[in-house]
Amino acid sequence: MWIHQASLSQVEPDQKVMEQSQVQISFSSITRQGILGGVCAVFWIGLGGCHEPREPIDLSGPTAEWPQYGADISGDRFSPATQIDPENVGQLEEAWTYHTGDLVLTTEEGYGTSFQNTPIVVGDTLYGCTPLNRVFALNAETGEELWVHDPEVDLEGVILKICRGVSYWKDEAAVAGSGCAERIFLGTVDARMIALDAKTGRVCPGFGQAGQIDLSEGIGNLIPGEYGVTSPPLILGDALVTGTMVLDNIRVDAPGGVVRAYDVRNGDQLWSWDPLPPGREFIETTGPDGESVRYHRGTTNAWSILSGDEERGLVFVPTGNTAPDYFGAGRDGLDHFSSSVVALDVKTGKPAWHFQTVHHDVWDYDVPSQPALFEFKGENGVRPALAQSTKLGHIFLLDRTTGEPLFPVEERPVPQDGATGEFFSPTQPFPTRPPPIHPQTLLPEEAFGITPWDRADCQRKIAALRYEGPFTPPETEGWMGYPSYFGGSNWGSMAIDPDRDLLIVNASRMASRLRLIPRSEYNARMEGGVSEAAMLESWEPQMGTPYAVTRGFLVSDWGLPCSPPPWGTLVGIDLRTGDIRWEVPLGTTEDLAPFGLALPLGVPSQGGPIVTASGLIFIAATMDDYIRAFDIETGDELWKARLPAGGQATPLTYRVRPDGKQYVVVAAGGHVMMETTPGDSLVAYALPD
Repeated sequence: MWIHQASLSQVEPDQKVMEQSQVQISFSSITRQGILGGVCAVFWIGLGGCHEPREPIDLSGPTAEWPQYGADISGDRFSPATQIDPENVGQLEEAWTYHTGDLVLTTEEGYGTSFQNTPIVVGDTLYGCTPLNRVFALNAETGEELWVHDPEVDLEGVILKICRGVSYWKDEAAVAGSGCAERIFLGTVDARMIALDAKTGRVCPGFGQAGQIDLSEGIGNLIPGEYGVTSPPLILGDALVTGTMVLDNIRVDAPGGVVRAYDVRNGDQLWSWDPLPPGREFIETTGPDGESVRYHRGTTNAWSILSGDEERGLVFVPTGNTAPDYFGAGRDGLDHFSSSVVALDVKTGKPAWHFQTVHHDVWDYDVPSQPALFEFKGENGVRPALAQSTKLGHIFLLDRTTGEPLFPVEERPVPQDGATGEFFSPTQPFPTRPPPIHPQTLLPEEAFGITPWDRADCQRKIAALRYEGPFTPPETEGWMGYPSYFGGSNWGSMAIDPDRDLLIVNASRMASRLRLIPRSEYNARMEGGVSEAAMLESWEPQMGTPYAVTRGFLVSDWGLPCSPPPWGTLVGIDLRTGDIRWEVPLGTTEDLAPFGLALPLGVPSQGGPIVTASGLIFIAATMDDYIRAFDIETGDELWKARLPAGGQATPLTYRVRPDGKQYVVVAAGGHVMMETTPGDSLVAYALPD
């Protein structure tokens, strides 16, 4: 089997709510035979061996840090470093490896870790975080550990053991050498924001209460593990801005998705944005357990990475779905800001504009990726712009001052008849340029299969599901999601080369099958009244609605994806014209198929690309355990290296001194939901001496 589905355990019955089930994509790694050796290009007979002659490293290029999760607050993931270029990238070799020690394997009792971290580099120090929220500082050139801080997070009920990154701030007004003049900020899975001294790793006592802020304050009743932070905060000026992660599909009255700003020095709250429709306010109440509820329950949350425009004082927020994902009749207008990119004034927290990518989203097509800022060079001059990718494979290019599309966006009619009690938006927005990077149709005759029997099985399964495009209405008879809730594009986001006006993005292409489950049928399942086969899928409660939901990926009885390959792509888009410049399959089946069969069919990915001024793209992300380099002009693969575990993270690159090397670093720790190879490695590559 290449793929199987699995369900999660439930919380105790007296809680009357299920913990969120997460679909696991499992590509069984029956053998791992990626042999990395090579054939020598030149034989040096007199030396008793062979090797490639190498030119000395060119030390004339620029130095470059990586001070923010997305390289800088614009989220463009671009580095001016040029030491590694298309001519010498093939010589890259492992420079050092750091093991975090934080590796938890999936067991029947709970979920394992996903090492999705992208560290930052400031000066000659690299800062990162582990899936268990331990923060580490390393010498950026040697990987030597300088300090580690353990916040001792409460992992009760935590499914998503993830820390994607930390943030850095320097107090320019502080006395040189004083404590906490430079700070590292960490958001935790148990809903805290912590400030650390960047030099020592010690807590900064003047921030919040003894160095931390309790982000659960004012949220109200919480189920263990339901609410936390998995993405780094944005620091814009003296404001630290953070959203939070709220587990999907648990209940209608999920924790509110408020976005808050705090003073970066003392932790005082500056403002909060409760994502309510215009003109609607929430009055603080007391919950059933006597707790203060300051923010409206069930609103859309901002779990992904924020971007900032310092010149215009704007914070750009990608938003998720209003609770729950697949039934929205009871939202009462709370999805006004759902599945959108929202521009907030950094001084007040008030929306300057918002652009909604999906209206009344009942498909889990939320906006998962960091907005990427760039300068649009059009016929009428240069305009400040923003690119936003979505799970649908849509990329919207917007004026970042007004939110207006730079290319036409068409509101097209979509199907309307679905589950009883639900309603649907009559139209949905479709960008005309760039065109979608994910197919928008899937017919039975397009089904994939290795054999005629396998393909016929997929054809039958596709034909049995309702499908009228990406916005097929959810219903109790079942429907196909294509794109799936996995993406399209996901949290790995995009990279932008400002010199070449190129946007680089990766996308997954997997179909899913979904069905709304009447509450009585769901309750029967919880009491053991459903077949064992049905329990292989993800069942999610959506308490407070008439329906639970079951979802899984659409595969044949042999475990093969029913959608046609490539199942993963890397795409280069011209930002001046909106045209797709090139598109290539991303990844092979080496760690998915039996016997290590490495077919270049492209595979699903989690994590994103980075680009360098020398014309290179670096990306790991794929379900085979490799990091790769591509030529940004053509999409040609130039280099790859075997990772010790799944590389479901976005890499970074830096060069900290003029006479030093440029390094490419990636977290290799696997992804628990994708069941890639687990690990705890941070691996650095550089050119040889």
